[in-house]
Amino acid sequence: MERTRLYLISPPAIDLPAFIQALKEAFSGGDVGSFQLRLKGTGDAEILTAAETLIPICHEHNAAFILNDRPDLAVKCNADGVHIGQDDGPLKNARAIVGPDRIIGVSCHDSKHLAMVAGEEGADYVAFGAFYPTKSKSPEALAKYGTPKPDILEWWQQYMVLPCVAIGGITPSNCAPLVRAGADFIAAITAVWEHPQGPGKAVEEFNKAITE
Repeated sequence: MERTRLYLISPPAIDLPAFIQALKEAFSGGDVGSFQLRLKGTGDAEILTAAETLIPICHEHNAAFILNDRPDLAVKCNADGVHIGQDDGPLKNARAIVGPDRIIGVSCHDSKHLAMVAGEEGADYVAFGAFYPTKSKSPEALAKYGTPKPDILEWWQQYMVLPCVAIGGITPSNCAPLVRAGADFIAAITAVWEHPQGPGKAVEEFNKAITE
């Protein structure tokens, strides 16, 4: 298996000038495979401005730029792909909007069935989680969608070729079981942007933990 890589996800709200610096600092800490812009309750114009500003930074560091929830805006800003949830409508609708060449990732929570369906419908990766308690999902959402164990990643790697992302409360100190179980990507939000020594240090620590 190829080395597990980091998949950064933005906080739900950002101050763009400050976040530009934070993202650059994160990349300075080591390998990052992808970055997802995941803004909640933000207008389209603001999302597009942020995307158009951050895409060149991602590409400069050979990281894919993924937009959350919005296939239409992913096309407008020329993102590398879009990430959709189970409540965002059928994958085929997203594919019709973004075309054959953009990445589509799908949240599958703790469900093998949802992941297999996503694969059959043409997803480019699936995301499992939340594996640990997390600030980015409400207790209601966690209760609704479930919290998987690392063995779902082992199962996926055994039977499927599509990459899988592990998400939810992951830190440098708790990511090892998910790396060992076969996560292709480890997604991080709070552990990176709220790291006391800054996002660069967080990325450095994640890469060290992945290598070990």
